[in-house]
Amino acid sequence: MATQKLYAGVKLRETRARLGLTQKAFADRLGVSLPYLNQMENNHRPVSAAVVLALAGEFGLDVTELSAGDAERLVSDMREAMADPVFADGGTPPLADLRLAASNAPALARAFLELHRAYRQAHERLASLDEALGREGAQTVVSPWEEVRDFFHYCDNYIDAVDRAAERFSCPDGKRLDPILRASDALRARGVDVQFSNISELRAREGDRILISAHASRSTQAFQLLHQVALITQNELLEATLDLARFQSETSRAIAKIGLANYFAGAALLPYRAFLDAAQETRHDLERLADAFGASIEQVAHRLSTLQRPGAKGIPFFFVRVDQAGTITKRHSATRLQFARFGGACPLWNVHQAFETPTKFLRQLAETPDGVRYLCLARDVSKSGGSFTAPVRRYAICLGCEVSHARGLVYADDMELGNPRAYQPIGISCRICERKDCHQRSVPPLERRLRVDPNRRGMLPYDIA
Repeated sequence: MATQKLYAGVKLRETRARLGLTQKAFADRLGVSLPYLNQMENNHRPVSAAVVLALAGEFGLDVTELSAGDAERLVSDMREAMADPVFADGGTPPLADLRLAASNAPALARAFLELHRAYRQAHERLASLDEALGREGAQTVVSPWEEVRDFFHYCDNYIDAVDRAAERFSCPDGKRLDPILRASDALRARGVDVQFSNISELRAREGDRILISAHASRSTQAFQLLHQVALITQNELLEATLDLARFQSETSRAIAKIGLANYFAGAALLPYRAFLDAAQETRHDLERLADAFGASIEQVAHRLSTLQRPGAKGIPFFFVRVDQAGTITKRHSATRLQFARFGGACPLWNVHQAFETPTKFLRQLAETPDGVRYLCLARDVSKSGGSFTAPVRRYAICLGCEVSHARGLVYADDMELGNPRAYQPIGISCRICERKDCHQRSVPPLERRLRVDPNRRGMLPYDIA
């Protein structure tokens, strides 16, 4: 199999700018000529193996960052956006062109996605005849929720400064402390009293008193306390991170602050190095990890997908949570698999079946249209409301990795990883999926022509050319 060439011009330029070096000085340090460096930075030539080694040896760069990052996410998001009917007359650009744009002009690609997102929101508001039709001076703005979601998405769902601060908090002397006791002591040191009470909410703050639901699980109680620790003891760090993000509205900033506090809470409950070591030792057994750290299955699965610290990365996982309607409510991928920004997940994915088998793990070997194969692990994570009359929140999660990493998971044992017939074909979104014979297709792909024969009927009322 031919080795894929590595084009990383943007990453090279970013690295050089961060080091404050001229092209001449950077080329000398890498041991290449100035014209050759210029060609690599403009993606006219791939990054050679010698340059990769020089980057690691001379500058200590985590070379996995060269091939990771935003490019695959941008390509996936642009493909989905270009499949919108508004672009139907102009045709869809070739995949090679989209990759070129993502590599050479990522800022322009993001601007295009922002424009498309604003268009979709305006279209949906007009279609539903909401307040935008009648309100004078109404403006189309980016949804705060989507803006924050994309912020974490393009940060690789790893915020280094917040992650390290959480680790220092939970392991002050290199040893992990009980999260509830540690959080309670830290809050009381700031003059905030912690009480466990019979309240309907998970958490409530009244002046200098924080009330935590006594009916919640211990993992939830710990998370809620650590969330407050983040807001009270780490406020300057959170605000500095928000300043760098430059959100478009105060609403977005407020939502993002809650997200950063949640990130701190998860990272403190499952501190990076201790959790990474335990994950490798248990071969990523979610139940053993949840028991060892006093966390929930969902917290453990989500945390596994964030282990992307430079120089100490874990297995690159994807993580997704869906509701009963199939709508994605949480998504992150450190793999080549990217999720649809709009709509639901592929119905052939095992995450949908998890609702039918409560408390059981479902394993699936899956293959996407690009030929990449994955091990997928799905489970329901329904959450009781705490009483007979309270509603039950029903979700399912899926955690997965490429099969090249599957041997590091206990869930891969006894599976036929080398058997091509064992892999279920899945997609990302029907609008951009290239499969012609999928029996679960909901809409035809917008990138292909259709043939309709009224005298013949197969699985679909049309054939895909």
